[in-house]
Amino acid sequence: MGEHSADFLKTFWLRVCATVCVAVCLISMSYAQSAAAKADVIITNANVYTVNTKQPNAEAVAIRQHRIVAVGSAADIKRWSGPRTKTIDAQGRLVLPGFYDSHIHFMEGALSLERVNVDDTKNIAEIQEKVKAFAAAHPKAPWVMGRGWSYPEFPGGMPDKKYLDEIVPDRPVYIEGFDGHTGWANSKALELSGITKTTPNPANGEIVRDPQTGEATGALKEDAANIVVRHLPAPTRQERVAALKKGIALANSVGLTRVVGCGNDTTSTSDYLFMDLMREMQRRGELKLRFANSYYVSPEGLAPADWKTIRRYRRDFPAKDDWLSFDAAKFFLDGVVESHTAAMLTPYADDPKQIGSLRWDVDRYRSNVQALDKAGVQIYTHAIGDKAVRTALDAYEAAAKTNSTYDARHRIEHIETISAEDIPRFGKLGVIASFQPLHAYPDEDTLDVWLKNAGEERGTRAWAWQSIAKSGGRLAFGSDWPVVTLNPWYGVQNAVTRQTRDGKPPDGFVPKERLSLQQAIEGYTLGAAVGARREKTEGSIEPGKLADLIIISQDLFSTEPSQIYKTQVLLTIVGGKVVYQSPDWKLPKSKSSVKGN
Repeated sequence: MGEHSADFLKTFWLRVCATVCVAVCLISMSYAQSAAAKADVIITNANVYTVNTKQPNAEAVAIRQHRIVAVGSAADIKRWSGPRTKTIDAQGRLVLPGFYDSHIHFMEGALSLERVNVDDTKNIAEIQEKVKAFAAAHPKAPWVMGRGWSYPEFPGGMPDKKYLDEIVPDRPVYIEGFDGHTGWANSKALELSGITKTTPNPANGEIVRDPQTGEATGALKEDAANIVVRHLPAPTRQERVAALKKGIALANSVGLTRVVGCGNDTTSTSDYLFMDLMREMQRRGELKLRFANSYYVSPEGLAPADWKTIRRYRRDFPAKDDWLSFDAAKFFLDGVVESHTAAMLTPYADDPKQIGSLRWDVDRYRSNVQALDKAGVQIYTHAIGDKAVRTALDAYEAAAKTNSTYDARHRIEHIETISAEDIPRFGKLGVIASFQPLHAYPDEDTLDVWLKNAGEERGTRAWAWQSIAKSGGRLAFGSDWPVVTLNPWYGVQNAVTRQTRDGKPPDGFVPKERLSLQQAIEGYTLGAAVGARREKTEGSIEPGKLADLIIISQDLFSTEPSQIYKTQVLLTIVGGKVVYQSPDWKLPKSKSSVKGN
């Protein structure tokens, strides 16, 4: 009996142990599953404006891995909290989707951060002071380079080499205009670049000359600037990496979570060329900004080598990649109004002999657009004058009919003036109107140069944001950095007010084209995502989309429109991770604080 009793007890305890083990395993599995279902990050106590018409406002957001999993009341979202969940107390602040910059030249802007910047000067003397100080602070730099001057600062609207020669006679100096369409060189730079009295104008460019002597004045319009640019010292790889890091940090600090690179006609600064370098940064955890880049198409048209490059980048950086993608091509159809190089349907008001010109043969442009459209490549076209805008719309419409394409979402960039009959074509054709709101800032350049050149009648359709929107067109907003600041809050304010920051003109510049605050925010978020063919994953705060969000310093909906530009970003989140926190904003300390995420 003792033997049987011992066997019984042994069997009993083995079964108990097995049962306990199974129970422990089940409990552990249940806990693991429960933990897995919880959020990594919760933003609560927030004033969330989602840009989602089905659920415009909320109090909290839950994030798991790199996506939004829930949006709702604080009580609803609390259910997503687990032992490992990090909580961000927004302290009642406004939370918005991460902002886009839909038109940027990022590498060029990043590099310019280490060069002389004269975009806040008012006259020649101020420019000279800044350039002289920069040259003195960088005595070993072989060239003095910078950007930012504007046309009203000079007599006749064009710079002259003599102003640079007076302050830096011994080194080459090259300063790009604020719009990127006119260069300014001193005598040394002209000499090193081989520009003389007999140097012919390049295609799509003009070496401005003294009417008396025929000597180059130092002003170089459009592609003439490239004669000097090709002689500028190329940045090293290390300098480019450092510039990218600095530019990304700046972008995050103003609330940008994605930028759309618009291919440059200066090949050394086109953003797509540095995507391999960006990929290396991503592998090291240094890429905290999403990039979508495009290929520059020269007016000679697409050759086999161009197609080879396009195919390579589309393969290596596919459109579905959330961080680094390449699936677009950029055309420059014309120049700018200030230098009379924008292509117009009728002559310029200030000079009837000027009508501007297209940089492309129209038939070649249309055939290239058709070929890219057939290949599924999205197209961006720089078109500022009303003739250029119409030429782009005509080409897009013809390509859609020939290829039977639908929802291609080709874009027109800038659209500074447009004929009345072309306004409704954006909505009808599904063409994205890609604007940079700060370009319409009504300062001296806009009112004294742009408006004078374009004329009052054309000026009534200047930057026709609201007219295009009301006719069914979709707006996507950006900066064109480094043409203007990449800080979007200045652009939001100008989209709403169309006034200078001191309130001029009193009624706004072409006030019928002002936008509501909701429209302005959408232009930088959901509208921009539509323009990038990414609205299914970005652009609004809703479940399933990427967790790109910002927390800002003021409630824009209760802020005076004239004060929007003062907005500060307190926190920027990209893919569920904090990539920027304002040093002036302290998160409440708790065990679940997001600090250090």
